[in-house]
Amino acid sequence: MNAKKNAKYIIIAMLFLGWCLGNFDRFIINYAILGISEDLQLSASTTGIVLSSFFAGYALMQIPGGWLADKFGYRKVLIAAILLLSIFTALTGSAWSLLSLVFIRFLFGLGEGSYFPAASKGIANWFPQNERSKAMSIMLTSGTIMGVVTPIAGTILMQSIGWRMIFYVVGGIGLLITGLFYFFLQEKDNSKNIQVKEPLQKKNQKTSPLRDVLKTPMIWNLFIAYFSIYAVNWGLSSWMPTYLAQVKGLDLTSVGMISAIPAFAGIFAMLASGYILDRLPEGKDKLVAAIFGLLTAVFLYLMGSAPTITMFVTYQSLVTILLSFNIILITSVPLKILPESVVGTANGFINTGAQFAGVLTPMLIGFLVDFFGGSYSAAFIMLVCFALLCSAALFLIRPKKQLMSLESNSLTSLIEGEK
Repeated sequence: MNAKKNAKYIIIAMLFLGWCLGNFDRFIINYAILGISEDLQLSASTTGIVLSSFFAGYALMQIPGGWLADKFGYRKVLIAAILLLSIFTALTGSAWSLLSLVFIRFLFGLGEGSYFPAASKGIANWFPQNERSKAMSIMLTSGTIMGVVTPIAGTILMQSIGWRMIFYVVGGIGLLITGLFYFFLQEKDNSKNIQVKEPLQKKNQKTSPLRDVLKTPMIWNLFIAYFSIYAVNWGLSSWMPTYLAQVKGLDLTSVGMISAIPAFAGIFAMLASGYILDRLPEGKDKLVAAIFGLLTAVFLYLMGSAPTITMFVTYQSLVTILLSFNIILITSVPLKILPESVVGTANGFINTGAQFAGVLTPMLIGFLVDFFGGSYSAAFIMLVCFALLCSAALFLIRPKKQLMSLESNSLTSLIEGEK
């Protein structure tokens, strides 16, 4: 019994470590791009294309990655994802032109794309329903921790070893983590604990998990909300270093230190959100998240008009705290209401929305900045609109009514069995 209990903590530690690696690479490019743009002579528009190219591949792999995890198990998918992201991280350092860099980052996105849906299935596999928000928050906190580490480490490394060597080193570390995944990651066989539900699960496997998921209206609400959240999230993380350097006139070291402050606040917000969400009544959690979406829009507007760096960072920290709660809510809802057999597919679909936002937002901001002669005002207005869209999608969720509208009888039976 103790061995099984300890095993789930090993699993979440491995998922945390792997997500740290993926997030470090995604964040470091936002600082490395300052050197890359100079070396490859990129404009704001082409810089946006580079920042978006990863997300194009990543978004395309979300649903297939979830399906692969549901069909073949999350262990194989996670090991493959870590291996591929390590290889393409290293190759990023060898890019010699805009086209080569875009192509490598696109392949990197494809390689890493299956990690999140497969990891979601791993959490559903090992953790009981009332611990899944907490487990998800632990894994996703790695992103906020990397949001603190990367600005500081990235700016120091950029000045000491250069952007190419950074990617070579991170790729090598990734290969070591791949080995740890191979030896320590394992799957839990829950088939012995399934009694009445097992025949239904076998029956459901003959149908398409994605088709069943897409028939759930609430999943579409979550898709739209997650798209909107990450439009804000990736818009800020990809362009704020450049904004602080070009508009606010900060040097590279100051940019790194200031960028770490909101991320530091996000660490505590992410962990607290998991504990809170596991204790909030069904329905109340989504209402709170919708209100947080409205507040996010307010603070984004204040960010764009902040007269001082102190006020700017304060508003960005508040935005990060509010987004943290909504991110944990959206990613943990499928783990709590859907059967394990379709969790990977469901979260893969929802996360596709987030990654399409990662494709669109950096490019849109780049084009808006160029179009308005270097002004970021239009970009901040766009982010405000996305926050309002997130709030509207969450306000419109009616969990019980929407779950009852599932057309798949087998999936409906599975959901009721999970409760």
